Amino acid sequence: MAVVMVATMSLDGFIARPDDSVGPIFDWFSAGDVDVHAGDVQRPFRTGPESATWLREQWGRIRTGVIGRHLFDHTNGWEGRPSAGDHVVVLTHSVPTDWPHYGTAPFTFVTEGVEAAVAAATELAGEGDVSVTAGDVGGQALAAGLVDEIEISLAPVVLGRGKRYFGEDAPEVVLEDPYLVVPGRRVLHLRYRVPGRSCSG
Repeated sequence: MAVVMVATMSLDGFIARPDDSVGPIFDWFSAGDVDVHAGDVQRPFRTGPESATWLREQWGRIRTGVIGRHLFDHTNGWEGRPSAGDHVVVLTHSVPTDWPHYGTAPFTFVTEGVEAAVAAATELAGEGDVSVTAGDVGGQALAAGLVDEIEISLAPVVLGRGKRYFGEDAPEVVLEDPYLVVPGRRVLHLRYRVPGRSCSG
């Protein structure tokens, strides 16, 4: 089991434009001819074979994801279907009880902070991995010492400005050398371990 910070990133360190659109950094999800289903997505991604293998192996271990309220609102909680894994924990200041899928979708809302959100996700994940979406929530988790590994799908794109992979207040951290490096079509997949963190996965 591992807690993994995850996102696609531009070469200059952004996961989205200032308006939250992702532009060409997500081109790799449709850059090939291999169908890959993620979560409960009805239409599969069509990636290159290397990315397909990556998604099946790395994302296939994810059981629970941790996201922030901003992403939840931006995607409308993917209409109640986790984008990867079986469950989503949303870190929020207020619980959206008016969300149409509240109480029926596998979403847990946590208001007590990032430590409580990751703890809830870890319990729900069992022996599986927990993904923490990069950005401000991921940066908070990293600063709190909760992240075991960092996964970056690096897109050959320069956005110029936008939302940073590590958020606005990331700590200084020296990672171990990448232990997985997989070139794909329109992407380079990377995995790093965070020193001092042990995981059973």
